Amino acid sequence: MTDTKEPASKEAPAMDMLLDIPLRISVELGRQQMTVADILGLGSGSVVELDKAAGEALDIYVNGRLVARGEAVMVGDRYGVRITEIQSRGERARQVSQEEPS
Repeated sequence: MTDTKEPASKEAPAMDMLLDIPLRISVELGRQQMTVADILGLGSGSVVELDKAAGEALDIYVNGRLVARGEAVMVGDRYGVRITEIQSRGERARQVSQEEPS
């Protein structure tokens, strides 16, 4: 009887190749829908009200897919995001199935 599984040593290099693939991470503070006229009326000092309340979790996307939520933090003189919740595989699968055309 032959073993059809590859030795673990051959799996590691394949995984190493995946680790170098660049992904785009974006963090969304909130959203707003505006007309072209409203956009053209914006100027320095304008305030755009977003759909999220202050203190509400930020959405973290990887390649356009929601994968986690977090909170804004300061890291020295820069902003960062502390991850507070990671979506389960089931939630991510539902998100993908909802995006597929019927």
